[in-house]
Amino acid sequence: MVTWPGRRISSVLFKRFSFTTFNTTMSPTAAAIAPTSAPDVTPTPRRVIHVLHMLPIVAVRLDRVAASPAPSAPNSRRHSRAATASMNGSAPLASTAPTVEALTAALHHQHQRDATRLDGLVVPDTQGKWGFAPRRGHGALYAGIQSLDGVDGMSCVYVGSLGQVVDVYGRPLVGETWTDAEWRELMSMLWVERKCVPVDLDDATATAYYDGYCKADLWPILHYSLWDSATDGRQEKSHWDAYCRANAAYASTAADYFRAGDLVCVHDYHLLLAPSHLRTALDESALIGFFLHTPFPSSEVFRCLPSRAHLLHGVLGASLIGAQTYSYTRHLLSACTRILGLETTPTGIDLDDGRHVAVGTFPIGIDVARALHQANDPVVRARAAALRDQYRGRKLIVGRDKLDQIRGVHQKLLAFAQFLEMYPQWRDQVVLIQVTSPSAENGKGSTKGLEAKVSELVAQINGKYGSLEVMPVVHVHRSIEQSELYALLSAADVGLITSVRDGFNTSSHHFIVAQHATQQAPLLLSEFTGTAGSLSSAMLVNPWDRAGVAAALHAALTLPDHDRAMRHAQMYAHVSRHTAQAWAGAFTKALATAASCNAMAVPRKRTPLLPIPKCLAAYRSSKKRLFALDFDGTLSPIVARPEDAKPARAVLDALRALTADPRNHVYIISGRDQATLDEWLGQHVSNLGLSAEHGSFLKPPGADAWIDIGEMQDWAWKDEVLRIFQFHTERTPGSMIELKKSSVCWHYRLADPAFGMFQAKECQNHLENAVLTKLPLDLLRGKKVLEVRPSYVNKGEIVGRLLHSASRAQPFDYVLCAGDCETDMDMFRRLSREFAGKPGAAFSVMIGPASKRTVADWHLPAPADLIGVLQTMGRMEEEEVDVDGVHEVLESGVAIAASS
Repeated sequence: MVTWPGRRISSVLFKRFSFTTFNTTMSPTAAAIAPTSAPDVTPTPRRVIHVLHMLPIVAVRLDRVAASPAPSAPNSRRHSRAATASMNGSAPLASTAPTVEALTAALHHQHQRDATRLDGLVVPDTQGKWGFAPRRGHGALYAGIQSLDGVDGMSCVYVGSLGQVVDVYGRPLVGETWTDAEWRELMSMLWVERKCVPVDLDDATATAYYDGYCKADLWPILHYSLWDSATDGRQEKSHWDAYCRANAAYASTAADYFRAGDLVCVHDYHLLLAPSHLRTALDESALIGFFLHTPFPSSEVFRCLPSRAHLLHGVLGASLIGAQTYSYTRHLLSACTRILGLETTPTGIDLDDGRHVAVGTFPIGIDVARALHQANDPVVRARAAALRDQYRGRKLIVGRDKLDQIRGVHQKLLAFAQFLEMYPQWRDQVVLIQVTSPSAENGKGSTKGLEAKVSELVAQINGKYGSLEVMPVVHVHRSIEQSELYALLSAADVGLITSVRDGFNTSSHHFIVAQHATQQAPLLLSEFTGTAGSLSSAMLVNPWDRAGVAAALHAALTLPDHDRAMRHAQMYAHVSRHTAQAWAGAFTKALATAASCNAMAVPRKRTPLLPIPKCLAAYRSSKKRLFALDFDGTLSPIVARPEDAKPARAVLDALRALTADPRNHVYIISGRDQATLDEWLGQHVSNLGLSAEHGSFLKPPGADAWIDIGEMQDWAWKDEVLRIFQFHTERTPGSMIELKKSSVCWHYRLADPAFGMFQAKECQNHLENAVLTKLPLDLLRGKKVLEVRPSYVNKGEIVGRLLHSASRAQPFDYVLCAGDCETDMDMFRRLSREFAGKPGAAFSVMIGPASKRTVADWHLPAPADLIGVLQTMGRMEEEEVDVDGVHEVLESGVAIAASS
């Protein structure tokens, strides 16, 4: 753990600064980074803030050397468990600084295989004690995002975990402490040299977040690997809490560096909740992108996660969500529909608050120019020639994978054994060179058993099919240098990748680039990798079909030269065109385009919060008042079963208090039928007016009978509509028909979410083509319901009738109209027309978030907020109510609801 004498590193150290204004008291980080002159007011080019689990560079202490490899302490500033998994023992530190010759030699220090090897150590010309080097791993991601820096005046900021500080040999400096001045120097160097901003997490949170939830709970599900052990849930709850805290910390750091016009790109499954946190912290117009670099599983698998809904809500804070393949985006859309009940299209998701989240497919690539340079290095060519000479007369089948459950190494060896059994003529003619690098351990995915199983299988194959002259399988279980890897890929006669589930396998791209100037060997690629859909000229295989893989191996080894050349040319054209740089550019461009298209297609305004003091003051001073209130979603929350939405006692009490005042005329204007309104409301609240079926029937306060607004109408149209609804009901399990006196409804709330939505669109098209074009009818699309009614029937007509029913001598001088859905828009429009240029106070209130599309003038976040206002009004005549005090209480509650 890195500490100062007498105190820990805390969030105070990492207090962020503003780019335009600064607090009077700065943290050490801010003071180290802050410009010495006044901020420039000249407009700056657009920036991209990349939020990543780990920063793309590793910090190097130049004047400290760890005497021996040592394990990383479990703290937030570590590289990863994978980087130090094989390190054991303590780490006494040598205080002697290395010479310049030692620094140069460190770049080629080959024997430190259990340390984080440093490629490209950079020592800033500041005479300081710190340097940095590119972080190994995730090369495609880092190459892509860093390529944006400087393009069209664009700049990049990187927010992520710093990881473990290392020495010049790449070994973690465990137990070292730094002074405030040393740490400020490091923070300043990170910002000045690479615009990197570390995220600070305490040790327990960092460990439970990454090794716990990310690797043990979330990663297996994303790769279709369900847990094989049952617990009491306490550990999982601890991991989840740490995941939430970590995501909030990442988002908070990024938000503090955000300025208007920036793009924010959040990367991978470590940060699924960060987009939602950023959306809350930033303005609604902020452009937030999220890219998932792993697979997204079928909704039937993803729903096994207890936190499934929270994760989906978190990622839906983004403006654009990207993934490797269309199948991943399709699974995400399906999960949003089936788990959250949201309506989706192939290109996006429509949220309940009216916001649209775009979804797209952006296949990532590698840095082809760098890969070509490495493949053509003289050292690589010499090693490749040595390999071909060593195995002269034999075909080389090459595989390189991490040793974990999803890479399919075990399946590959079984298929290779099947190949030798099916095609004995190849037994002395082929060699499988399988390189496996150690994978990170975690609580639910230990690879020790897999390692033993692979070693045993290699021994069995070599024992059965080998000879004194040749061993069919050469298994290298360690991390290898880039030059070794490219030499191996260049010398191969066949590339073999058999992942059982993989997001993006860069080995396939590196193999194609390495083969470009050599043999143009064929590639056998698992159809379950994220690159299979784009590399269509590869020979796709099912790793679970041993005989199929064996046959494909035989076909690849006997493939004619012209077929090899044709397949390679097509694959190389794709790899060279879809590079990491092209991916990053396409994603950021789509992020800006998605936001602008959404703004043009769906012009939205944020509806202001109801001014409660003004509303209460107008109520108190008025002489004649009208309340026109919807029921479902307005006085009672929306529920899955409509019959469960009975009014709560608080609603009935508030309505009784209001109707007790003779100056109040209270009407419930609902889509419910007459019997339901009578049973739920009319029998419990005297002097309450009711309107059923969206204005088709009216029952004034104190009346015994309902007035049929459309009594003289011809209802023959119902038969034709019923036939269409019955047709779709028979074909949609879980759907039902509701026959009202003036309308017909088709409910599909209990149907399969995706199929119900599809059938609803089909039913709507059927109605529009067969009925609505011939008759004066309207089709309303509500919450999981289609309703057909006469054109003259709507809630706005009822509001107009009620307003005109008042005498001219004493018209209504106060109206409160509240609703939550599309059918209530008619009320708001009519109220706006009736009160235009007239005296009196009219408040049209939409129940829902401020971003929800509406024509109402005001909003309240939830039914409970409206009930609170009504309760206050009901008490105002019985007792002296402090309007300002009530406002403070109500406003605080409403603000909390709005923020949540």
